[in-house]
Amino acid sequence: MYRNSTLSHAEAGSAVEMFEQGFTARSVSLTLSLHGNSVQMLYQRWQLRGSGALMTRERRQYDFDTKLTVVRRHIKGESARSLCEEFELPSPTTVSKWAVIYRRDGEDGLRPRRRGRPPTVRADPPAESELETLRKENERLRAEVAYLGKLRALRSPPRR
Repeated sequence: MYRNSTLSHAEAGSAVEMFEQGFTARSVSLTLSLHGNSVQMLYQRWQLRGSGALMTRERRQYDFDTKLTVVRRHIKGESARSLCEEFELPSPTTVSKWAVIYRRDGEDGLRPRRRGRPPTVRADPPAESELETLRKENERLRAEVAYLGKLRALRSPPRR
């Protein structure tokens, strides 16, 4: 069974048996007292794959060209179910989701993207000229001399 399914394997098995006897998804959910949406999704998978609907499928990645072909044909009017059968997609909702992404983002929405946080780009500090380096060192040494002078003044006994 699918990982997120609310149906147990035994419930799904008995539901598929009833589908094969000619029952509809609604009548199965009422007869077995199961959640209607889960039974409806199982019924759609059963219509596509028969008794193979009970087997867990491996998650598969589809390339950009396949997605684009499926979406364009779906937008022209082909049914999601027929495209699902032809391209061996998991369910008709996959085709619908791809179509929504295509309408919202265009072709770029269907392209594969890297997962995770984007890599951080560390810019190297610009190379300083020799003059700038000497000026910074001079400023640092002046601050050090001033600090040491103040320290000596604090340590020495006060003058009268």
